[in-house]
Amino acid sequence: MSTTTTIVTGGKAAARRSTRRVEPIYYLFLLPTLALFTLAITVPGIIGIFFSFTDSIGLGEWNFTGLTNYIAIFSDPAILQAYLFTFGFSVATVIVVNVAAFLLAVGLTAQIRFKKALRTVFVIPMVISGIIIAYVFNFLFSNSVPQAGASLGIPWLETSLLANPDLAWVAIVIVTAWQAIPGTLLIYIAGLLSVPGDVYEAAGLDGASKTQQLLRITLPLVAGYVVINIILGFKGFLNAYDIIVGLTGGGPGTATRSVAMSIILGFNGGDYAYQMANAALFFIVAIVISLLQLSLTRGRNTLS
Repeated sequence: MSTTTTIVTGGKAAARRSTRRVEPIYYLFLLPTLALFTLAITVPGIIGIFFSFTDSIGLGEWNFTGLTNYIAIFSDPAILQAYLFTFGFSVATVIVVNVAAFLLAVGLTAQIRFKKALRTVFVIPMVISGIIIAYVFNFLFSNSVPQAGASLGIPWLETSLLANPDLAWVAIVIVTAWQAIPGTLLIYIAGLLSVPGDVYEAAGLDGASKTQQLLRITLPLVAGYVVINIILGFKGFLNAYDIIVGLTGGGPGTATRSVAMSIILGFNGGDYAYQMANAALFFIVAIVISLLQLSLTRGRNTLS
């Protein structure tokens, strides 16, 4: 980076250029991270895309097959079902997580007693492993909930939600939301605490009710935080894997099998090249969604 300073003396201009260069030590600090990122992500990604054009099973000999794997994906009902489930699950979970987290944040930033202790309690699920959470809720949905349903005389609760192909996704959304709400909650709390108190005082003097203040003052002022949570949440839920494995294993049948789960199962089942093509397509889809989200929210995702 360079800067130019002009000095005017006796009607004559003399240009003096001082050049500021980046210190080599900065590149030295960057090198380890760049090397790790390249070796752990970039190189494996390029190798995987290369093998997506082959018939490789992950080891041994292989032959080029061109676009055969990519063409087959679009006519594979199992893959299409996985994409449909993944996107539907992601949208539903984003809505549940953001609504619940925002309402909790409003409550935890209000003038209530023990709010600091309550914030700590609500953040606990964030630090627990997803697979552990899934196994705990698997037991609850398979044993405790059916017993409670039988005791209360609620027929649809007497059988496990995890065994119902039409309702198993609801259990996955509940468990995923339970783990994801704390992180979203912290962002909303930060946003709500950044809103000046004078704004609410002025609105109160003008006769605005609490509901009107929430809808017409709070929501517009924390819109940037809402955008951040939606983008981060949607991208994270697209990669859903561990909770699904612990809850349903992708079942009943393949009703709750996500794209990430289909890819990993394919790798383990000798379907390496085919699922690598699936992973490449999923990567492209994720990029397109990211660009679309950024274009739709440009100018509205500021935190100020």
